[in-house]
Amino acid sequence: MRFDASGKVSLDHIYTAPDPRTYFQVLRPLGYRVPQLAKPWFDKLIKEYRETERVAVPRVLDIGCSYGINAALLKYDITMDELYARYDGTGPATRAGLLARDQDLSRSRSPAHGLRFTGLDASTSALAYAREAGFLDDTVHADLETDDPTPEQRATLAGTDLVISTGCIGYVTERTLTRVVRAQDGRLPWMAHFVLRMFPFGPVEDALADLGYRTTRVNEVFKQRRFADPREQRLVLDSMAEADVDASGLEEDGWLYAQLYLSRPPQR
Repeated sequence: MRFDASGKVSLDHIYTAPDPRTYFQVLRPLGYRVPQLAKPWFDKLIKEYRETERVAVPRVLDIGCSYGINAALLKYDITMDELYARYDGTGPATRAGLLARDQDLSRSRSPAHGLRFTGLDASTSALAYAREAGFLDDTVHADLETDDPTPEQRATLAGTDLVISTGCIGYVTERTLTRVVRAQDGRLPWMAHFVLRMFPFGPVEDALADLGYRTTRVNEVFKQRRFADPREQRLVLDSMAEADVDASGLEEDGWLYAQLYLSRPPQR
């Protein structure tokens, strides 16, 4: 196994396959579940935004969207268990077969919510699959950590109502979020980010405050996945200890945990 600078095992290969089978077959034994745990929180926030801002069909930007998992869960009220079963290797053997089946899902299942989803990711293959399947309505293939969005990308990002993520913060920083907000020409979309406890959110919170946001942390922790092996746990615990983050009763027991940060403009 390879490990990144944070101590986490490198799973880069699961995000670049031509279809989601590798993603789900690798993550299922690890109990990956944070998108399912995030779903009711996103649902609640979207409902509140819809009612407060009187927007019938909010536009949601999912940063680090991979194969459109959050979009599928929220638009079609599917569950992670259903997705694990869907891509377990017993279904269609080809990408075309999987894609046709997913297109049937997105066409036949009435959306649980009126939403328009844009996915931002560095993986062209994951974005292409999610868009073709009908999970995502728009895509932005960019690395906003290093580059400003192009005029075309900026136009796609413009008009975003809510920005969400489930695990990319730490790899994605305040640089990406600042560029997303600046693409809104003065509007401040609401945000909800599930962030692994091993990664500090302070720099992001400070940058968002400079843009006019107020951030609150939900007083709850959320299981992301099990550690892949004892070495990954040891490396992550070492990183957390260096950052003075107490892992007792949480990561010490074998799971990575996330916290939820909600960022909004001040109430008018």
